[in-house]
Amino acid sequence: MNPVKDLATYSEIPLPTQVLMDVLKDYRRPYDKLMELVQQGFLVQLRRGLYHTSGLVSPQIPEPFCIANHLYGPSYVSQDAALAYWGLIPERVYTVSSVTTNPSKEFRIPTGIFTFTHLPSPYYSFGIQSLAVTPRQTILIASPEKALCDKLVTTSGVNLRSRKQALAFLLEDLRLDSEKLQGLNLETIKSWLPSCPKRNSIQEVINTIEAL
Repeated sequence: MNPVKDLATYSEIPLPTQVLMDVLKDYRRPYDKLMELVQQGFLVQLRRGLYHTSGLVSPQIPEPFCIANHLYGPSYVSQDAALAYWGLIPERVYTVSSVTTNPSKEFRIPTGIFTFTHLPSPYYSFGIQSLAVTPRQTILIASPEKALCDKLVTTSGVNLRSRKQALAFLLEDLRLDSEKLQGLNLETIKSWLPSCPKRNSIQEVINTIEAL
């Protein structure tokens, strides 16, 4: 038996305990073997019941966004992480931020820091895209439009009442790229307004982008 070789088959996807139990089924105590593989560094525990292989098994490990989708759900990557992915903000983002319909939660694990912020339905379900980031990994991520709205909705204390405030929030606070802002589909955002938290603030953002 060569569990490391067997695990390499699953190197790009987060693994629930049930899958690992099947991989290790020929061991008398498969769970003890699982814990041994964690201690030896071949497996990384993300949370109770979820793992991924380490670079000792294969250089092809799950992408952080893929891990986020599996770590706590339902959820999709959004806010700063998605804004950076779409090139709307210049900063490199070290925390993978997501939104969820579940209570807000944060995970600090060897793989990184993952935050999940609660958003209500039906607003939550708008603007989610499915993207293949590798041949074996598909992620759920906010569209550029939804990532911006989510960032506004989840930022505490922000209540935009004028174009001046909206412009400062977009270009000074978030340091968003003005040219890419002009490329956003504002009609799509307008279609979400009836169900949006902070509806008036989002309307001010729409008005401001239209005036750029």
